[in-house]
Amino acid sequence: MLPRSSGDCAMTAQHGGGVAIRSFGGPAGSEHFILVEAPDADGFDAQRRGLEARYEQALKRLALGTDSAVFRRVFCSDLQNQAALLPASGLLDEKVAVSVVQQAPLSGRKLALLAYHIEAPQPLEKLRLSRHHLLVAKGGQQHLWSTRMCCGMDGPGLSAYDQTTQIFEGFRRALECQGGNLRDHCVRTWIYLRDVDLFYQGMVEARTRHFSAHGLTQDSHYLASTGIEGACSHRWDLVSMDAYSVLDLQPAQMSFLNDFSAMCPTRDYGVTFERGTRIGYADRAHHFISGTASIDAQGQVMNEGRVGPQLGRALDNVEAILRPGGAALTDMMYLLVYLRDPADAAEVRRSLKQRLPMVPALLVQGAVCRPEWLVEVEGVAISRDSRPDLPPF
Repeated sequence: MLPRSSGDCAMTAQHGGGVAIRSFGGPAGSEHFILVEAPDADGFDAQRRGLEARYEQALKRLALGTDSAVFRRVFCSDLQNQAALLPASGLLDEKVAVSVVQQAPLSGRKLALLAYHIEAPQPLEKLRLSRHHLLVAKGGQQHLWSTRMCCGMDGPGLSAYDQTTQIFEGFRRALECQGGNLRDHCVRTWIYLRDVDLFYQGMVEARTRHFSAHGLTQDSHYLASTGIEGACSHRWDLVSMDAYSVLDLQPAQMSFLNDFSAMCPTRDYGVTFERGTRIGYADRAHHFISGTASIDAQGQVMNEGRVGPQLGRALDNVEAILRPGGAALTDMMYLLVYLRDPADAAEVRRSLKQRLPMVPALLVQGAVCRPEWLVEVEGVAISRDSRPDLPPF
């Protein structure tokens, strides 16, 4: 467990028993990222109970109360049939922002969990604004976690373009109701496409148009993002989204992470997202890394057909993105690894264990936006900083 009263920042990692934990602590409090895989058991419900037991043990090991939970993402293998079983779970808590997405864990189990907890000197203040939006107040700033945003379609009708437009419009209104806006306060989005090969382009076109209408252009900035294959529980929804925003964000806190010697601007190949976004605080900086693949400085796919070299290049690119923000690959708190082909999982695990043994990684099935990309990675890095002019975390 991290020292609670230390004046210095510290990072620790724990692995074992289907659980991996990475923690960052400092005078403003500790942050804990917990990855949990379900045990081998018969059926979804038995695996869910086993996963919950492992999660509870992890919280006891960290001496964390359930009120420290801020965000959870539940990865399911067959959400159409599993969604009805989730309400019986303690994972769905009104005081936690909970994302649920169909992306089969590549452990061979039916579900897995990513959880984010904050341990602070003062209790977190949480306010459930709606089914989709949870406001968390800490350190004088308000963090808005938005999850499971979708159209809730009960039949075929709206295109991916129209669904994306409707989701972003609803999200924009929710931000404005709290005194925020998309350009100045949203940090990160995760966009899920039921079939990325069919529906990605419609999402991209709708997002670009919405951004342009609300002040996000190549002359301003975009948002860190992942656009990946995944689905919500509604059969006819083609698009769903999660997002993270900071409503009291000061301009000096936000900067954008790029290395154009490694990767070209995303607009060069017709998409609108930032490679990474850095949010600075008095004692630390958060680096939100977008979905990153094996791409070169001209926007071309590298290492076609070879998942190991593609993973290596993707991690090199993440390292390049982090460098301008003063962080390193070893500062990653976790990695989400999306694979088009589950048969590649064993090779990817071996490569990650060799290169980043201290960084927890969760592998799920999720096709990337170009069929030639076999693997994509994303995550959050936290680095030490000393900026007393910025707000505390």
